[in-house]
Amino acid sequence: MTKHQSWSVDRIPDQAGRVFVVTGANSGLGLETTRAIVRSGGHVILAVRDEAKGRAAAERVGGSTEVRRVDLADLASVRAFAEGVRAEHGRVDVLVNNAGVFAPPRTLSPQGHELQFAANHLGHFALTGLLLDLLAAGEDPRVVTVSSINHRQGRLDFEDLGGERRYSPMGHYNQSKLANAVFGVQLHRRLVAAGSPVRSLLAHPGYAATNIQTSATGGLLKFLFGRLLIPLAQGAERGALPQLFAATAPEARGGEFIGPGGPGELRGAPAVVKLAPRAAEEEVGRRLWEVSERLTEVRYGLPVG
Repeated sequence: MTKHQSWSVDRIPDQAGRVFVVTGANSGLGLETTRAIVRSGGHVILAVRDEAKGRAAAERVGGSTEVRRVDLADLASVRAFAEGVRAEHGRVDVLVNNAGVFAPPRTLSPQGHELQFAANHLGHFALTGLLLDLLAAGEDPRVVTVSSINHRQGRLDFEDLGGERRYSPMGHYNQSKLANAVFGVQLHRRLVAAGSPVRSLLAHPGYAATNIQTSATGGLLKFLFGRLLIPLAQGAERGALPQLFAATAPEARGGEFIGPGGPGELRGAPAVVKLAPRAAEEEVGRRLWEVSERLTEVRYGLPVG
């Protein structure tokens, strides 16, 4: 494990003139990521579902920001967001796929996909593909996809991705976080094979106290994550460090998975951590990519890595 024990937001290089898209930027890890980037001189497009909350967050952060609405569970909204960014910006330097939905009852997206798989994976898959040419025009361009420790408990059930036969709020959350990890690895392989300047990295926050912890609707889950375990969590500002490192540190490398370097990867300074072996399986990656292209109707045109 390569640890970066002294790394903090004070180590972020000057980001003046650089354009960042951060999903879920109005609260939690996304807000702390936005705050740190703006303080470093970058321009952040806050990609948020609730524009009023996004504007309030932008006012608190100050600096160079803009607020744009996107519902990552709705592929039509993702396309509209990407078109809006394209109309105003000739390039995007960094995309941080941060937003997430945590353990709701089984719910379907407007396109009929299970909500967690739709918002956590499919929306980010589509958004990345739709912005890829703008990223390729960027300076030191990166895609940072935020996964979770829980990806190690995830299973991709390709015969029942939507939970029609059996649904578990936590099980399908874990599945979506594994999908994030598989996507990040596959994207890295394909970008390298294409000779693209864009780098794909993965990050996870460890156990961080954010509002996603209290968003679970099940009574037991809400008590467990929203109350009982919260005293063990690190703050959102610390939880955001791995994704900030992945997004800005000159020493970060494509294909790396950055998480907290402390015991159990629950807290601590950013470090290169290990993926679950299944996240790097080529056949799993190929199959998820094909399914994702079919479900989103977004095709990257990248060679298989």
